[in-house]
Amino acid sequence: MESVIVTGGAGFIGSHLVKSIKEKYPNCVVHVVDSLTYAGNEKNLEGVEHELHKIDIRFSKDLEPLKNLKIDGIFHLAAESHVDRSIENPHIFLETNVIGTVNMLDLGMKYFSEFNPNFKFYHISTDEVFGSLDFNETKFSEETPYDPKSPYSASKASSDHFVRAYNHTYGLPIVISNCSNNYGTHQYPEKMIPVIINSIKNNKPIPIYGTGENVRDWLHVKDHAEAIIEIFENGIIGETYCIGGDCELNNLQLVFSICDLCDEYLGKDIKESRKLISFVTDRKGHDLRYAINTEKIKKDLGWKPKRTIKEGLKETIQWYMDPKNLDE
Repeated sequence: MESVIVTGGAGFIGSHLVKSIKEKYPNCVVHVVDSLTYAGNEKNLEGVEHELHKIDIRFSKDLEPLKNLKIDGIFHLAAESHVDRSIENPHIFLETNVIGTVNMLDLGMKYFSEFNPNFKFYHISTDEVFGSLDFNETKFSEETPYDPKSPYSASKASSDHFVRAYNHTYGLPIVISNCSNNYGTHQYPEKMIPVIINSIKNNKPIPIYGTGENVRDWLHVKDHAEAIIEIFENGIIGETYCIGGDCELNNLQLVFSICDLCDEYLGKDIKESRKLISFVTDRKGHDLRYAINTEKIKKDLGWKPKRTIKEGLKETIQWYMDPKNLDE
């Protein structure tokens, strides 16, 4: 890895990936392609050497300045990703997640066909493309049929199909991974875990959709970044890999854990922050359960998550409680 592009590299997962790449490959030139929307912030990359290109991938003409770079690979993470926002405005998800992906695939084709026969296009996707599981159903795997339920997951499913089509039709070397819910530091505070922590920090109600029974598999963002690098280096071209944290919790269990760890951090009586829990009207079409079967990546690439949920939550809570970090 001598020179790579990370789209969405100023965002939550992208910034952690840039840091992990630079830790493993200090001399690698990392080109961060990010339009710096509300969810992207170059402060996430403070102290990390990178080259920022403020570009909106929805517009192919904006990618012109990148076309003569010598690139070994594209890590494509740029996406609109919040389900509630997709319900309010599906069109921006179509534009960024589908059209933007096709624009990046075209750029990848140029690198592959003109500059670098060893080029790879790595598309980072989500487990939400598989739909929703009942409590007794088998976990998602690489063989699970697509069944997206929200405008967000529909847009990501479409982008996955375009990536595979470019591999089949044009021979573009690609890999895809579908991950479970990420958590960790530097996440934009509209997402569930920072919402909970900031609610406790500011003594405000903690909103929980429905009854809190919805289940998610939680993956620490640093574990995810390490898995991405492993797949880029050693994954088989054309293959898909599911990345999960082996940590299924329903939303109420997760909130209880965060409340108690925050109470411990703040020196409060344990269970004090649970009094802030407030049940709100459920999200439209709220998927019941996501869960990832990680056997393929463990068996084929030797990767497994390293961080326990308790360790990861403690680190995350400490970061959000720090007054100098994003609060709202």
